[in-house]
Amino acid sequence: MKTQVGIVGAGPAGLTLANWLRKQGISSVIIEHRSREYSESRVRAGLLEQNTVDILNNLGLADRLKKEGKEHHGVHLSFDGERIRVPFGELTNGRNITIYGQQEVAKDLTDAWLAGGGQLFFEATATKIADFDTDHPSIHFEYEGEAAVLECDFVAACDGFHGLGRKTMPKGSYNEFTVTYPFSWLGILANVAPSSDELIYAYHERGFALSSSRSEKVSRLYVQCENDDTVANWSDERIWDELSIRLATPGWELKRGPIFEKSITPMRSYFIDNMQCGRLFLAGDAAHIVPPTGGKGLNLAVADVKHLVDGLTEFYKKGSTAALDSYSETALKRIWRAQDFSNFMTTLFHKQDEHGSFGYQLQKAKFDYIKRSKSYATTIAENYVGLPFEAFE
Repeated sequence: MKTQVGIVGAGPAGLTLANWLRKQGISSVIIEHRSREYSESRVRAGLLEQNTVDILNNLGLADRLKKEGKEHHGVHLSFDGERIRVPFGELTNGRNITIYGQQEVAKDLTDAWLAGGGQLFFEATATKIADFDTDHPSIHFEYEGEAAVLECDFVAACDGFHGLGRKTMPKGSYNEFTVTYPFSWLGILANVAPSSDELIYAYHERGFALSSSRSEKVSRLYVQCENDDTVANWSDERIWDELSIRLATPGWELKRGPIFEKSITPMRSYFIDNMQCGRLFLAGDAAHIVPPTGGKGLNLAVADVKHLVDGLTEFYKKGSTAALDSYSETALKRIWRAQDFSNFMTTLFHKQDEHGSFGYQLQKAKFDYIKRSKSYATTIAENYVGLPFEAFE
């Protein structure tokens, strides 16, 4: 089997890459070790930056997104029961975010790819990425009990944090940066209409809380918990009571409903400073992880793909490797920015020190400054909706 670009991973990064390359007349094949059902049902991120929405629109892949996604024009920030609003569009010349589940993005991209005759091997395990230091790399994989080989010009590893791509990178070819935060998130999905038309981030002396949504009938909410905590410790009643306390502001009430999913997510930052070796390129979680507080994970993956498409298009249409050679350098500018913003939002709203301590007073001083300074609020809005690509040129 042969193609121009072999893609490992059918998440948002791999699927966006395949669909985008096809628009450029570049062939690709996707190998995904999970089933289609799993890939399209796993509930993960749900916040799309303006850049991501624009890309999906430009690729003609946003029909359902435009019908079912909910555009948010601001975000609510609470600290000790005081709530303010940061208006996105007003501060960023009309740039906003859209709430639309990652699993829905995956469905749309998969449907589009297959409808156009694209090859996607589900439940196919990549076992080796070979000869990536030559002009003829290949991906070895197992499919339906048999060994197979995909020969290609380039390999794009969009296979997540635990995937084969980063493990294939030679030792010493990159440096790792990692931070493990001393708290986790207990997240729930509930069959109840959202209690707010926009997201609410809240600091409380009992810990952080976040109110979000996945649709007009499904709410997504989180509470800060200990790293060694378990879902078994959290009854539905306890979760709703804790959310009501942490998110409370005068005149506002949290809507309750049946909880149908609970999970605990550790908070960490991770990335490497080189995302390529020879003709092997990493994109998305294969190269970087951010805490979910800033909503950057999926959006960083799509940004990586944009830079990779630019490089591959330049190679096939002009015979130049300049953009591919600088892929890591270009992508890392945004990754560093996203890491900083994600860390900022995480440290601002999570309880880390005793209430009233020096650390707490620093957090409160930042919140108070957001209230007073349009410039500071604009910085938050610009980073939250995603800086345009030309900002990094």
